[in-house]
Amino acid sequence: MPWNDNANPGPWGSPPSGDDGDRRDAPQRRPQGGGPRRPEGPGGPNFNAGFERLAQRLRNLFGGGPGQGVRPGAVAAIAGGAFALWALSGLYVVQPNEEAVVTTFGAFSRSETPGLRYHLPSPIEHVEKVAVTSLNRIDIGGTADADVPQESLMLTGDQNIVDLDFSVTWRVADASRFLFATRNPEEAIKAVAESAMREVVGKTALQPILTTGRGQVQLQAADLMQRTLDSWGAGVSIVEVQIRSSNPPQEVVAAFREVNNASQDADSAVNEANTYRNRVINEAKGDAARIIQSAQGYREQSVREALGEASRFNQIYGEYRRSPAVTRERLYIETMQRVLAKSNKVIVDGKGTSAPIILPPDVFRPRSAPAPIVQAAPDSTPTPNPPAAKAQP
Repeated sequence: MPWNDNANPGPWGSPPSGDDGDRRDAPQRRPQGGGPRRPEGPGGPNFNAGFERLAQRLRNLFGGGPGQGVRPGAVAAIAGGAFALWALSGLYVVQPNEEAVVTTFGAFSRSETPGLRYHLPSPIEHVEKVAVTSLNRIDIGGTADADVPQESLMLTGDQNIVDLDFSVTWRVADASRFLFATRNPEEAIKAVAESAMREVVGKTALQPILTTGRGQVQLQAADLMQRTLDSWGAGVSIVEVQIRSSNPPQEVVAAFREVNNASQDADSAVNEANTYRNRVINEAKGDAARIIQSAQGYREQSVREALGEASRFNQIYGEYRRSPAVTRERLYIETMQRVLAKSNKVIVDGKGTSAPIILPPDVFRPRSAPAPIVQAAPDSTPTPNPPAAKAQP
């Protein structure tokens, strides 16, 4: 079907008369078939009628009709509503972690605590809220991803350079001073922190900053920062200064690493020497204590033995004075018993004997030592018999 064929009007039927400006006089055609027809009349809402009704209501509110003035009651109602909205704009809420600072025409007026508060609407009074319990942090010297050499490189007390990054934790102590003492409080705190750290580092040697002196440097820098900010009346309290990293410059890191390794080796050698010294000293002290204790024990033993001998002698002397003959005989018997107790004894009954008695040599040898075996050499002469011992009757 060609595009300009009007014989078949399509599913909507033929256009009604008057829709086409060029065919106003054309006869109305009915669509062939059972297709739906195009609705007759307006195709949507009439906005002009709505605007007319709104305009009529406004005219009725402000005036009686065309040519009449505005009603005074309407003006008063509008003015009262505007004033009520302006007055209610002074209500505000202060959160628990905040403190509100109220200014009157730009000058400090008062501070408000948390809760629902009211101030005279703008432009008479203005409110600015400050978080007084929150902890704030400023990083100086850059971060782990981006280093700032202008802030991190510092000169130490022994004319060395250290790359030092640190952080400052602070909070607002006085909201009014915090707002009015400095134009930009955070920039002021950062400048004071960098200046204080440079001053402390400039009085400290490099080695303590790299090893065990960080804590002292942090405390001194925090104290100097607090004193400087208090002198300005900044209303800021420094909570903590923390050194995140302290290293020598990148150009001399290898040399510093070698120095640290040598220092660790020296400390290890000193520790080993101290350990050996302590061990030797303790052993010597133990030997000395043992010798002293042995000497003291020997002294005590000798003293007690001497005292016992003296007491025994005194007792024997007393007995000897009472009966000398008996005492001499008893002493002789005890002495012979003590001497003969460790020697070989031969008992000979001499009754009715007239010839001498000859005893073998083994009888007089000690019992503990065995008799040695003597072998004569081939060219040696025989050993004569030993003299015979005579037994006493």
